[in-house]
Amino acid sequence: MAHNARSPVQAAATTFHIIETLHELNGAGVAELAAELEMPKSTVHDHLQTLTSAEYLINDNGTYHVGARFLELGGFARSQMKLYQVASPELKKLADETGEHANLMIEEHGKGIFLNKFKGQDAVTLDTHIGKRVHLHTTALGKSILSQRPESEVDEIIERHGLPGVTEQTVTDREELKTELEEIRERGYAIDDEERVLGMRCVAAPICDEDETPLGAISVSGPTNRFNDSVFEDEIPKHVLSTANVIEVNMTYS
Repeated sequence: MAHNARSPVQAAATTFHIIETLHELNGAGVAELAAELEMPKSTVHDHLQTLTSAEYLINDNGTYHVGARFLELGGFARSQMKLYQVASPELKKLADETGEHANLMIEEHGKGIFLNKFKGQDAVTLDTHIGKRVHLHTTALGKSILSQRPESEVDEIIERHGLPGVTEQTVTDREELKTELEEIRERGYAIDDEERVLGMRCVAAPICDEDETPLGAISVSGPTNRFNDSVFEDEIPKHVLSTANVIEVNMTYS
């Protein structure tokens, strides 16, 4: 999981830092962005002009936003993934069966990325969107992926990204997380009890290849008032595990 370039190109690094900061700020002007980045306004302006000319940013009366061209690149990348192609029909069935959110996540560079999602008829509105990146330890999806990774890789991810708390329920202790990952391996699925979003519970299972290497994970999430003990501990896990099994079989033989 090497992630540090031996000879990083500073201009390229600055460009991507500007793009990511614009995304985090949900748009900004030159002065605001330069202050946020602690960079000269002239340097920030030059990068913004270059990115706008290349049609990657939108200039709305002096406020720059990430443009839809990134959607073209991300959409193409997603469409080429076999897991996305195979899992999506089953994910929709899962959402229809449970009436809740059904989610598909992969891991890249130690973060969880929502690759697809479907809303059942009773699903509430959440902050998740396709492409959203989250810390793996904050979600049932991420923990189910981590449970299938070697301990050395889990340690590397923790060293790189830490274990920040999102809610009071988030697991932020390394040993506590590792104990939970062992439990997930034993029962086959992970849970998230208000660990990323207050008032929401989630059940997830990993999707693995024939060598037990995790390809991603699927989950069902819903509000705590509907995910009572029997639903959370029995009904939803059965749906999730069954769907995960179908996806794994289809990944092998399709």
